[in-house]
Amino acid sequence: MRDLTAGSGALTILVTGGAGFVGSHLCDALLAEGHRVICLDNFLTGARANVAPLANNPRFTLVEQDVCEMYRCAERLDRIYNLACPASPVHYQADPVQTMMTCVLGTGRMLDLAAEHGARLLQASTSEVYGDPEEHPQRESYRGRVSCTGPRACYDEGKRAAEALCFDSDRQGRVDTRVARIFNTYGPRMRPDDGRVVSNLIVQALAGERLTIHGHGAQTRSFCYVSDLVRGLMALMETEIGKARPVNLGNPGEYTIRELADMVLKLTGSRSGFRHLPMPRDDPGRRCPDISLAAKLLGWRPEVPLEEGLRRTIGHYRAVGSDLPVPDVPPCPAADGPLGRVK
Repeated sequence: MRDLTAGSGALTILVTGGAGFVGSHLCDALLAEGHRVICLDNFLTGARANVAPLANNPRFTLVEQDVCEMYRCAERLDRIYNLACPASPVHYQADPVQTMMTCVLGTGRMLDLAAEHGARLLQASTSEVYGDPEEHPQRESYRGRVSCTGPRACYDEGKRAAEALCFDSDRQGRVDTRVARIFNTYGPRMRPDDGRVVSNLIVQALAGERLTIHGHGAQTRSFCYVSDLVRGLMALMETEIGKARPVNLGNPGEYTIRELADMVLKLTGSRSGFRHLPMPRDDPGRRCPDISLAAKLLGWRPEVPLEEGLRRTIGHYRAVGSDLPVPDVPPCPAADGPLGRVK
């Protein structure tokens, strides 16, 4: 296997899902460091507008292709960031079989490509591997509480299987792998119809619509601004002591959904009210990362406070214009009780 240590100069890097929300910010950051970047995306959830400003950069190439298809790269690859997969429940549940195949077959394809090129691979995993956790905050050693038969299983179990492929490939000496367990991330370039809570609340507030809250809004999440996440991904890729183990990347600041909604109303100046829907089935009651491993291995901690990150994200949506599609948030298959199970 080639010696691909940080500081060895400009690298040739493949980013799958590179036209997506996180992927496009990662492409920007890698190009800013002087690397050659190949973006592979099928545009199922990615957007051409996210990478359009990079079109004239001679170090950037866009390839429109599904990650599940065999990709032959004529250039010698040094790094592969595998970010390809819908990450919003609305999108990954729309075609659950395709979601599972993207996680499993797509990751397998990228591991084969990495082995062929002697490249290092970073797999974008998720906090969803912890399911509805009984441990709080969640450490990487926690094995999770995931429903393997519920409507979220295509993503939760798909990502768990992708991790297993990466760890087995590393143990076999085939591919030098890194696995990032990404917690809730937000920021500019989130699709207005993304379906996740931050984009839903902001777009609804700017449109003067009632803000959708599932249950009583007492469930918690921890929100990491996208630039902080990208820093963490790049640091994890280049560490020599973080291989063959999962590493949580997220912001340990924990907020209830109602607290988030109140902050969005304050920052947008909206006078919208609330619309309460039942809790979705298998929706976690609490979610917060223990990032002590990332701090120890990478010297990484998030820097952007939630209020500042929301202000930047709101500014992005305002700059996009007034024709933002207001997300339709229909009732989901509910947990027990009139408003669902709330912890």
